[in-house]
Order: sequence, then structure tokens, then C-alpha cells
Amino acid sequence: MTLDIGMLGYRFMGKAHANALDRLPMFFPEAPAVNKDVLVGRDEDALADAADQFGFDRTATDWRDIVDEVDVFYNLGPNHVHAEPSIAALEAGTPTFCEKPLAPTLDTAEEMAEAAADADVPAGAAFNYRFVPAIQYAKGLIDNGEIGEIHHFRGQYLQDWLVDPEAPWSWRNDEEMAGSGALGDLGSHTVDLARFLLGDAAGEITDVSGHLRTFTEERPVEGSDETRPVTVDDAYSAQIVFDSGAMGTLEASRVANGHKNAHTIEIEGSKGAIKFDLERLNELQVLTEGDRGFQQVLITDEDDPYVDHWWPPGHVIGWEHTFVHENYEFLSAVADGRQQEPSFADGLAAQRVLDAIEQSDDRGERVSL
Repeated sequence: MTLDIGMLGYRFMGKAHANALDRLPMFFPEAPAVNKDVLVGRDEDALADAADQFGFDRTATDWRDIVDEVDVFYNLGPNHVHAEPSIAALEAGTPTFCEKPLAPTLDTAEEMAEAAADADVPAGAAFNYRFVPAIQYAKGLIDNGEIGEIHHFRGQYLQDWLVDPEAPWSWRNDEEMAGSGALGDLGSHTVDLARFLLGDAAGEITDVSGHLRTFTEERPVEGSDETRPVTVDDAYSAQIVFDSGAMGTLEASRVANGHKNAHTIEIEGSKGAIKFDLERLNELQVLTEGDRGFQQVLITDEDDPYVDHWWPPGHVIGWEHTFVHENYEFLSAVADGRQQEPSFADGLAAQRVLDAIEQSDDRGERVSL
């Protein structure tokens, strides 16, 4: 069986997922066969160029025309267009994959998760960092009790692409379209990894205390003399508590000078600890009981997660490979008729934490979920 793919969005995430689909037949031959059927967007000229570059058979300018025609629908558009097309696809019985954060607001995320629960087809949320081999390896250590009872979780996601106050305004700076700034764009990844890595060992996040800050209040519109207001956060920080009593700190910024894509995770337990840095994603720093200090483990052996599909031991992989792994898992779930993890329910769970952080900042007090 060959799955016809319909994809909404052709920029950053569209390119990442189209590339992943191209890699699957060579490196994951057991993956379901796919046909890149239709690419959806509004700008007809740019859309035609992208379809030609990505290898799609045809284009459409209205997602309504295709969600019930394709076998799988990818929603890779801006946050404010996640809900309506995804819900329509699910109501048509089409397996749906949606980029993160699931929606701009908690209410909308709840509507999407409800539609997914009613649809009885796979509905995947695009948290690709779950599929880094080192993260999968870390989860195995945690679940096997190698670092003991969890005490601390620390998650930072730092970028600097908005340090310059003259950096142009985009939809990511607008609350109506994005929902939030660094909190949703970057923080959703960190919250999902906290849940993925510690869900079995420490339970869900139960309490948060958060703070958001916008450093640049307006930005220039590219190609004009106009400026537009920035209505989302540039940075956030939060303290969190897990069901087990474990405590954590979360932080993200798009104005952290000197950091390009520094997503770091640290977890400390009663027997050991783990440290991960996305900018060195083939490595994991591990401390287990009896060690004098951290050991650097290169996660490139053939028995490490996903690595047997790629290169000989010691030959590293990169950021784009996480999308290949993610698409392999999602499309396999579609072919098998089972639910994908992370699902829309996972996307909603992350959204609840993000919303609680915003509430905490607004109210100036700790918030329980």
C-alpha cells in the first residue's frame, strides 16, 4: 500500500518533513511507501516552486479541497492554522500530523484533542526531539532505574535570532497567530521532553510558577518603513513540581546572545544524573552509582535507538534525522492502524503546562494544574 500525502505548509517545517519523507525508502525500507501527492499554500508562485523542489505531484490553495482526498494530512502551517484544517481532516477520517505547539491557546488545543479522540485514526503531535537517539537512550536509563529516584529536572532552550531589535517582525511575534513566543515555540519542546523522560518515573507536572518577558516591544516590517508591535514573550522561566515531588526549572529565550539552538536537559536522581545538549546531539553525559564523575557516551552504536538504520559506529547523525525517525514512527502507526505517540493528547498536556505558566505570570502566583 502506498500512502498519498497531503501537506499544508512549505517553508521551514515543510522542507524538514519533505526531506524526511525522501530519506525513508533508503534508510528505513520497512517504512510504509508514500507518494507526495499535494502541497497546500496560498502564494501560487511560491507554492509551485516549492512543489517542484520537494517533489509533490500537484498543488492546492485551499486545504478544504484535499483533506478528504489524501491518505495522510500533514499540518505544518503557522500555529493559528493548526486547528481548523486538522479537525476537518480528522472528521473526514484522515490520519493527521500537526506541528507543535498544538494550538495557540488551551481552548483550541482541547478542541483538537477532542476531535482526535473521536476520530479513531492516528493523530500525531510533532515533538521531534523525542526521537533523538540520545534522548531515547536516556529514557531507557531512567526507566531502568539507573539514576534512581528523580530529584531535579532542568530544561533550557536558548536561541539568539531576535537579539537584534531591528530583526524583522514575523507571525511568530504576534499573539493572535502564534499564541505565545519563546514559551510555545521553544518551551513546548522542553515540556514534552520532561513528560516523555519522567512521566513514568516522576509523574505529570502538577504545579508551576512562571515569568514571561518581552524585551523588544516593536519590530520593523521587512520591505517597508512600518513597525508592528510584538505581542508575545521573548523569554520565559518557570519553576515546576512533578507528581512525585521532584522539582524542576524551565527556561527559554529567543534573545540569549551567543546561543543558536541550545536545548539542554539535566536530570538528577538519587543514584546518578544525565546531561544532554541538542547542539551535541550524538552525545550523552551520564553519571551512574559509583562513578566519580560524568562519562561522555557517544550514542552511535548499532544497538542504540535508530542508529542501525544509518552509518557504522562513530559516524554521527544530525538534527534532520530526528524528522526521519519521527515520520517513520508516525507513518508506521498509520499503516498499522494504531495511535501515534506523541499524540494530540500529548500536545494538549504540554499546552496545559504552557497555559499554566502564562496564568502564573498574569496572576503573580503559583498555579496548580
